[in-house]
Amino acid sequence: MVTFLAGGTGTPKLLDGADAAFDLTEATVIANTGDDVELGGLLVCPDVDTVLFYGGGVLDTETWWGIAGDTTATHDELHRLADAAGLDGGPRYLPDDAQTAGRDIARWRRFSGVAEFMEIGDRDRAVHVTRTSLLDEGRSLTEVTRTLADAFDLTVDLLPMSDDPVATVVHTPEGEMHFQEYWVHRRADPEVRDVEFRGAAAATPTPAVREALSNPVVIGPSNPVTSIGPMLAMDGVAAALESTPVVAVSPFVGREVFSGPAAELMAGVGRDPSTAGVAAAYPFADAFVLDDADGTDLDRPTVRTDTRIDGPDDAARVAGAVESAFRRIGAEVR
Repeated sequence: MVTFLAGGTGTPKLLDGADAAFDLTEATVIANTGDDVELGGLLVCPDVDTVLFYGGGVLDTETWWGIAGDTTATHDELHRLADAAGLDGGPRYLPDDAQTAGRDIARWRRFSGVAEFMEIGDRDRAVHVTRTSLLDEGRSLTEVTRTLADAFDLTVDLLPMSDDPVATVVHTPEGEMHFQEYWVHRRADPEVRDVEFRGAAAATPTPAVREALSNPVVIGPSNPVTSIGPMLAMDGVAAALESTPVVAVSPFVGREVFSGPAAELMAGVGRDPSTAGVAAAYPFADAFVLDDADGTDLDRPTVRTDTRIDGPDDAARVAGAVESAFRRIGAEVR
C-alpha cells in the first residue's frame, strides 16, 4: 500500500499514470484542505475535487480545475446580476465576526457569492451543494468526501487532511489575503512576505489520515508551501513522515519551477526557491526524484528522469522513478 500527499495539480498529474507502478486500488490520497473556501454559503474544496474529478474521469485536464465541458450559466448570471445592481465584484470577504460563525469547517475563509471571484461550473456547483448539505446534516468532511468518492467511482481512497478548518493565508504588503484571492484573483501579483496556516495549531489529522501515514508516502511535484505546508503544520504529521519511507518528486529543475507560484511562496517564507530548498523543507524525505537536467547535489538518494508531466505516459515514467527510489531505500511498494 502507498499513500500520496496531494495539493494543487502536481500530485494529481502524477496519479494520471501512477497505476503503471503502484496498485491504486490499495492506495490512499490525502488532499490538502488549506485552499478550501466557503463561497456563497457553499464549501469549495479545490484540491479534494481535483482528485475527485480526475478519479471520476471528468476532470478538465486542460486547466486541471473543474469538470470538462461544464457550463457556467449560474456563474454568468451572478455576474450579470451584480453588474445590473451596481455591486462590486472581486473577492468579497464576509465581515470579521462572520468568519468564525456558522459551521466550523468553513471558518476563516468565508466569501460572499456576489459576483463570485472563482468560476464555478454548474455541475461542479452541484458537488459543492451536496458536500455542504451533507456537512449541515451532521456528517464529517471525511465522511462526505468518501460519499462523493463513491459517487464518482474512485479507485483510490480519498481523504481530506483533517476534519478541522485550516486556512492558508498569504501575508503581503497590501495586507493578508486567503490563498485563493492571492492565486485566483490576483494571479500571484502581490509580494509574499509570509504564509500562515490559520487554524493548523488546533487542527488534527483524522484517525484515517494517521493510519494512511503509516504506509510508504509519495509527495508528488506539488507546491511545498501551500499544497504540503498545511499538512505539515498540523501536529503529528511531520513525526509520522519521519517514521515511514518517503519519496518526494521535486517541482523544480534546479531553480526553475514547472508551474505555479512555488518560487514566490518559498522565497516569501524564507526558503530557497529551488530543489535544494524543497529538500530542506522535507527533512523527513528519504529519497528524491529529480529531473535529468537538475544538477542539484542532495544528501539523500536520488533517482533522475524527465519529470515534466504532460500526460499519462509522462506520469507513468515519473511513477516508475518513484518506485525505483523506494527500492533504493529498501522499501518495496506496490
